[in-house]
Amino acid sequence: MAAGKQVMVIGADDSEESHYALEWTLDHFFKPFGGDTAPFKLIIVHAKPSVSSVVGFVGTGAGVLPIVDADLKKMAARVTEKAKEFCASKSVTDVVVEVMEGDARNVLCEAAERHQASILVVGSHGYGAIKRAFLGSVSDYCAHQAHCSVMIVKKPKTQH
Repeated sequence: MAAGKQVMVIGADDSEESHYALEWTLDHFFKPFGGDTAPFKLIIVHAKPSVSSVVGFVGTGAGVLPIVDADLKKMAARVTEKAKEFCASKSVTDVVVEVMEGDARNVLCEAAERHQASILVVGSHGYGAIKRAFLGSVSDYCAHQAHCSVMIVKKPKTQH
């Protein structure tokens, strides 16, 4: 880590909301400083689901495990490459990208703690109360459990 720079951890997945959160963060925290002269060291974290958590939904056939694992690895590579390319397009090259296996809620909070982050940035899917109750909310969990400040970036709703 560069001397004097605080650490910012941002969660990344393949959703539009995640991409918007990354774009908003780069535009507001890095662009005004000219990319790499920003006061933050950026660490992008992708939480790759474990094979067992995904296979539990579709069955336990022995032939399924390697296929699911390969697909999860391809998705993680796609997400991280896209994030790196986007950062480079915004002239932010002082960035570390990590893939950690596990539930996104736990992975993001653990990454923020491990890197002694000053801020954790997460996107918001904008689920209503019922969906949040069944699916769980990564942003809500992080806001209550992370050991640093949490910024939840919401993508504006399109007007009809």
